[in-house]
Amino acid sequence: MYETMNKPMAGKRVNQKGSVDSIRLHLTEQFHLPVEQIDLMLPSFIATLGTHMCNLENALDANNPVQLGKLGHTIKGAFLNLGMQDCAQIALTIEEKGRQGGSLTDFKKLVEDLRLLIRPVLE
Repeated sequence: MYETMNKPMAGKRVNQKGSVDSIRLHLTEQFHLPVEQIDLMLPSFIATLGTHMCNLENALDANNPVQLGKLGHTIKGAFLNLGMQDCAQIALTIEEKGRQGGSLTDFKKLVEDLRLLIRPVLE
């Protein structure tokens, strides 16, 4: 499980080219898709990630841990499909803590960490 106290994300940033390239590589290796097909699909995948992040941030603003848990599950699947294991681990923590009611969980930190990790992909 991702522990925010042991993994501060402030100031960390993933290289954008490296992130998109690693997604391309994952899709090529995992799903045996040609690069041309990946390049056609990638903008849609990235837009979907942006939507999932907005939904997570809206649930955070609404202080709704149960909804955060459900959305954590959704975005976790998207991250796994794209080979974004670090992000999927954070999303799993959001999912599990949200389902438990997460009264002592720093969801804001978790969502911020996710935003920092995927910012280069979304830009």
